[in-house]
This record gives sequence, C-alpha cells and structure tokens, in this order.
Amino acid sequence: MGPARRRDALRLRGGGSPALLRLFPGRLSAFPLFLLALLLAFASLLWLQLSCSGEGPAPGGQHRGAPRQPCPAPAPPQPPREEPSWAPHRLALLVPFRERFEELLAFVPYMHRFLSKKRIRHRIFILNQVDHFRFNRASLINVGFLESGNDTDYIAMHDVDLLPLNEHLDYSFPEAGPFHVASPELHPLYHYKTYVGGILLLTKQHYELCNGMSNRFWGWGREDDEFYRRIKGAGLQVRRPSGITTGYETFQHLHDPAWRKRDQKRIAAQKQEQFKVDREGGLNNVRYRIESRTDLSVAGAPCTVLNILLDCDTNETPWCTFG
Repeated sequence: MGPARRRDALRLRGGGSPALLRLFPGRLSAFPLFLLALLLAFASLLWLQLSCSGEGPAPGGQHRGAPRQPCPAPAPPQPPREEPSWAPHRLALLVPFRERFEELLAFVPYMHRFLSKKRIRHRIFILNQVDHFRFNRASLINVGFLESGNDTDYIAMHDVDLLPLNEHLDYSFPEAGPFHVASPELHPLYHYKTYVGGILLLTKQHYELCNGMSNRFWGWGREDDEFYRRIKGAGLQVRRPSGITTGYETFQHLHDPAWRKRDQKRIAAQKQEQFKVDREGGLNNVRYRIESRTDLSVAGAPCTVLNILLDCDTNETPWCTFG
C-alpha cells in the first residue's frame, strides 16, 4: 500500500489528521503515539496550573488582570485508621457549642486528622446547648464528662474556635496531672499565669477529684479561673508544653469578635459571684436532660452531637437569664 492510500485508510479508521502523521513519517508504531499522548497530557496540566494560579495567559480569552478561577483544592489526606499499636488510652474531646456552625465545620475534620496523625484514639463530642438560658461552658463540660462513656479515660476541654497548628503539641494521656495545651505563652489572646482555658487535658480520675467545674457561671468567662483554684485545691499541678518555639502562632483562632459577640454581661450579684470559689457544686449537682444524641460525619470525620437542655435554679443563679 502506497503512502497516500495508507493515510486515507488511517483517516477512515479515525487515525487522526495529516498534521499528526507528518510527525511520524513511515510506519506508525504504538510507542510514538503513546509518547505523543503523554506529552499532550503534560502540556494540558501545565496550562491548567498556570491559568488558575495567575501566571501565563488567561483562560477563555479573559482580559489581562481579570480575576482567575482558583485551582481545585486537593482532596484532604485520609487520616490513618486506629491500629492495635496505638496507645491504649482514648481521649474524649469535649467541645462546648452553641450556633457556631461555620467554626464546627472546620474544627471536626481538622481535629480528627490532627489526632489520628498523632495516633491518639479519640471521640469528638459536640456539646450543643439547646435551652433558652445563657451559655454555660462549664456545665456543658460536666455533661460531656458524664455522657462520654466508659471507653474513654481522659478528656480535653477544647474550645471550638482554637486549632493547634504545631504537630509537636502533646495530646497524650496526662497521667502526671492536668496538661494545659493552650498555655499562656502560646495562646494568641490570653497570657496570664493562672490561665487554664482554651485546651486543657485531664484524666477522668483527676476531673472527678476536682468535682468537675462550677455550674454557676452563666455567660462568657471566669469559669476556667475558678477551675484553676479547684485544681490547686485538689493538690494537682498544672503542666504545660515545653520546647514549642512557634509562640503565639502555635494556634489558629477562628473566632471573629465583630461577627460573634460574646455574652460578657454581669447582672446583679453575678459581679461579685464571678470571683468566688464554688465549694459545693460541680459534677455532683449539674442538672440537665439530653434531648437527642446523634452520631454523624463532617467531611468524613466522625463525631457525636449531644443536644443538651440545661436546667437553672433562678433562686440560686438568677443571672442565668436576662429577664
């Protein structure tokens, strides 16, 4: 078969155009065709990367300087599955929560990957306050402790708007005593020596020794300062991270104070009460009801949502409402 007839036969079989054939004179073989396909695929990927990153010519005839479409985000790496070689302890991550869903959507998958990468067995509990009283972080943590199950043996009191950025931070079993992950020299906002908020790890035995946290703190703030006194009163020593060199960039703080204003009002006797130590209440007298308990997945990360109805004795703490 002559060259002209061979080109006609290839064209009838979908063999391509004369321009492509001129690249491969004589008999065509599989290897040059494979090499050409590989070269075209590489060129296409390179063009896509340059066009969506702002370099090279704008795609689709866009004017120079026009906004580009962002490159597709890579799929997040899947966290490792629990293995028998992981530490025997299991962490209950207790997250007090109300209406901050955009922070929750970032928090759950991030913390699941972070802890899994560190080979820490864990369960994430979202403690969602659904009653009409003011927010009570301490009572929610007490409820989370009581509802966390026998398969967990230590807890993390963890703010939903605080993400650890340094992989050297320790979330392991705090056998020697309470371990304050978000220590004052690392937390982006709070730097006083007795601060134990943000992220605090305790064994369940040590939390019971403190009788949990006071239920008298309705509204934002001061409950962790009171808990610091409980820790000291129980004869426990707060430990903090060492060798962390990232300073105030150790955590990402997701909270936007202009968008989410905190409930910092102090009403009537609450102004004096906030500085007192509650020597009676805690785990032993928290009053609540679980409206629902739901296991769900956020971007592939498992968590348990507890919808919690707290109860308030308005004779004891009339500041639990604004009325």
